[in-house]
Amino acid sequence: MTTHASPNAADTEHTAPTTTAGRVAVVGSLNMDLVARAPRLPRAGETLAGSAFAQVAGGKGGNQAVAAARLGARVAMVGCVGADANGELLRAGLLAEGIDCDALDTSPDAPTGVALIVVDETSQNAIVIVAGSNGQVTPATLARHEAALAAADVVVCQLETPTDAVHAALATARHLGKLTILNPAPAIGPLPAGWLPLVDYLVPNELEASALTGLTIDTPEDAARAAQALRQAGARNVLVTLGAQGVCALLGDAAPQHWPAPRVAAVDTTAAGDTFIGALAAQLAAGVTAEPAIQFALRAASLSVTRAGAQPSIPTLAEVSPAG
Repeated sequence: MTTHASPNAADTEHTAPTTTAGRVAVVGSLNMDLVARAPRLPRAGETLAGSAFAQVAGGKGGNQAVAAARLGARVAMVGCVGADANGELLRAGLLAEGIDCDALDTSPDAPTGVALIVVDETSQNAIVIVAGSNGQVTPATLARHEAALAAADVVVCQLETPTDAVHAALATARHLGKLTILNPAPAIGPLPAGWLPLVDYLVPNELEASALTGLTIDTPEDAARAAQALRQAGARNVLVTLGAQGVCALLGDAAPQHWPAPRVAAVDTTAAGDTFIGALAAQLAAGVTAEPAIQFALRAASLSVTRAGAQPSIPTLAEVSPAG
């Protein structure tokens, strides 16, 4: 495995800001995050006294859309919120980021999704998601909003919406000749047969890669073995994110490569993975090649963990690649 030096979060040598914005369509979930801070994560049946509470916009789809927009892409969001105050707030937040919400439906029957998040003193988190209106995203949704995918350079999906809708998004994107990114989160087992050949970039974290392959992943070498198994199953490129250990990448037929994460003082890891995905999508949509796009995404994710909250922690293009 090739190991690369850890990029400095403020270093601009590897990837300068792109001047041509690409187009990204994100198909996925939007949640209102209810975040509590506690000294540690509670055990089963235990009640802990928390130290702080915040209500912030979240959901993997929403987070990734915001990240892609802040990091230089023109973004369209495909999803569903409820006809409630949370839905109105989430839609308004996306619009404030310049995200096209023409393909964001409103369900009259289901409430907007919520995520209950506990963050401990070491910045680790535990999350429970109630899908709500995210469960109303269907293949018919994708058919109705195919124009949003057709206008994109890159289509991004996760697994917080129903699997038939995710498959429809990937299949439609492949039919339209778009670059596809799948963040298989949450993952509880192998993906359905036939999915991986539809995926240009499969980006699981170590727990998700373990669920997809059945392999134990503790080191970058373990991640490389999992990536090889997923590549053999059909994914064109596999990036296994490893938190503070960085990312292990298997790009096409090349040997596995490992980039350590920049060293930072972590405050909250909640949106780090989503920031990585959004940054990667923005760079690939702008025509940046895989290796510098990955390095850029690592720097963006490293900045996100130095701040609290999901979308509030996502950095801008200028912060990740400042001029100079």
